[in-house]
Amino acid sequence: MTLPLPLRNRLADLILDALHDQTARRGLESLAAVCVDPSALGTGAPPTAFPAELFEHRPDGWRIKSGFREHAGAFGERAVRAARALAGRPLAPADPPLEIALGEAATLFEAGLYFEVHELLEPHWMRADGVRRQSLQGLIQVAVGFQHLANGNVDGARALLHDGAAKLAGSRLAGRDLDAFAREVGRCFREIVTLGPEAPRRFSWPTVPRFPAGD
Repeated sequence: MTLPLPLRNRLADLILDALHDQTARRGLESLAAVCVDPSALGTGAPPTAFPAELFEHRPDGWRIKSGFREHAGAFGERAVRAARALAGRPLAPADPPLEIALGEAATLFEAGLYFEVHELLEPHWMRADGVRRQSLQGLIQVAVGFQHLANGNVDGARALLHDGAAKLAGSRLAGRDLDAFAREVGRCFREIVTLGPEAPRRFSWPTVPRFPAGD
């Protein structure tokens, strides 16, 4: 299910901030806890970074506002995945070098947080040029392609996975071999083409390749 922009963007911002800011990390952990159990915070005030503007504080706890109620499950599941992925991960610099950013992207990608991968890598892509810029664009396109598939947009998934794999083929980036990843993305692309309109429901998500590893 595609999250409404206020939910998607607020959660993405919190996740990215939680990569380098302890206050945001606590906010994300509290959000994940509340999504599982509205009374998880007890009677105390939520942490500073908790997105209270998206919730209603009731006697039985924090519940997502009524206008977002149909998206509560998808929003909560995404928040829980993010909190688990970042649990115990050392805080990184706020604007890390590309090598560290790619490690962060790998953590997010493995958690299925593909939109956040795009948001994380885009500033590096905007500053890059030449082969490095092309490789970063390829990684972003692949991430967004899988997000499109998760959202049910088969045409968008096919187009971006195809183009992203083509940009990554035969390339290396900051000590990471992108070629094998590109081949596996191509395999996913072919599976999606074969499945056609049924791809969002029948695609085998466990077969998504792991993000390219460093040397």
